[in-house]
Amino acid sequence: MRKYFGTDGIRGRANGVITPELALKVGQAAGLVFQRGDHRHRVVIGKDTRLSGYMIETALIAGFTSVGMDVLQLGPMPTPAVAMLTRSMRADIGVMISASHNAYEDNGIKLFGPDGFKLSDEVEREIEALLDGQLHKRLAGARDIGRAKRIESVHARYIEFAKRTLPRHVTLDGLRVVVDCANGAAYRVAPETLWELGAEVIAIGVEPDGFNINRDVGSTAPTALVSKVRELRADIGIALDGDADRVLIVDEKGQVVDGDQLMAVVARSWKEDGRLTQPGLVATIMSNLGLERFLGGIGLTLARTAVGDRYVLEHMREHGYNLGGEQSGHIIMSDYATTGDGLVAALQLLSVVKRVGRPVSEVCHCFDPLPQILRNVRYGSGAPLQQETVTTAIAHARERLGNSGRLVIRPSGTEPVIRVMAEGDDRRLVSDVVDEVVDAVANVAA
Repeated sequence: MRKYFGTDGIRGRANGVITPELALKVGQAAGLVFQRGDHRHRVVIGKDTRLSGYMIETALIAGFTSVGMDVLQLGPMPTPAVAMLTRSMRADIGVMISASHNAYEDNGIKLFGPDGFKLSDEVEREIEALLDGQLHKRLAGARDIGRAKRIESVHARYIEFAKRTLPRHVTLDGLRVVVDCANGAAYRVAPETLWELGAEVIAIGVEPDGFNINRDVGSTAPTALVSKVRELRADIGIALDGDADRVLIVDEKGQVVDGDQLMAVVARSWKEDGRLTQPGLVATIMSNLGLERFLGGIGLTLARTAVGDRYVLEHMREHGYNLGGEQSGHIIMSDYATTGDGLVAALQLLSVVKRVGRPVSEVCHCFDPLPQILRNVRYGSGAPLQQETVTTAIAHARERLGNSGRLVIRPSGTEPVIRVMAEGDDRRLVSDVVDEVVDAVANVAA
């Protein structure tokens, strides 16, 4: 178990878990770990629009410069942009200050290596070993303290990068697009990218005030986008989250399209174009069985991983896949990016819409999702999944589902909750088996 790092960097309540003291130490420890060679070392730091971002950024800068690293401040930028710029600007490390889709009260610190990928467990443990150590004994001398400066051209660099993921002849002329930036990191770059590609753009969630990130907007709250698409009779709605590494789509009828359908669209398109590096894609155990059956029908496979985009990416890199993602909207296209990129994923979908000349509702309806039910059971302590009554209930539920569905039971990685998910062709059966397992867990957790 790691003390500070979770499945996606360090995250928690600002000024509670994520304090200036912790950020200072993270800057020092990470800076020391990534000082390799005798060149002048540099770090790029981006952030979303939370009020606490100013505090954490300042503390990180103090930490990095105190161990001799120069700091390039990017300002509000999407997480995938920070990953891209870490490589593009030959930085030794990249930092994104964000708690992604969480409310403004939380914040987090995500770290990227010089290759633009999130850090391995081994490197995170190396940083953790330094965090509680004698960091003050390893500070730079007075002549070697780092410098910090803000870089103003990075928005244009990321916009050009995003546009180049499409063929030069592809434009978005004639499309009316509503984009919801969640009052977050992409509030400038996403609308401008879409406009430069020729779309008529209506932007919402682009008035951040430090407190309203993800509040009633963005991919975790698409109601506002649905209303705006219907009101303006738009062709498509694009919902990003606070750091723009995930995306959901709203079609012209106001129906929400999740990550499973988006992966299906891209997989079919890339298969037709011969662009898939493996005959399939990578998703998590939470992706709908309908996606797996659809892929099988077109000659592709679905490899499943634990929940979390880092596990998807690890499997992609290990086995040579160039497409993967999560039902929640993290879509990873390793030909372009080293992490999920909501804007780039949306552009790939838009290019398919333009090519086939059909409405988004038709393009994005690749399969009918199977009935899927997810329930959470909170527990106090112990290991309820190891109790005999629970294991018996799980075995019985799997037997009842047979080959017509799936049952996934897993403990949450962030809170004392057991998540029980089942899906199958028969909604009533799915509901019954979930109730059976939930009751068994609840009885021993009480």
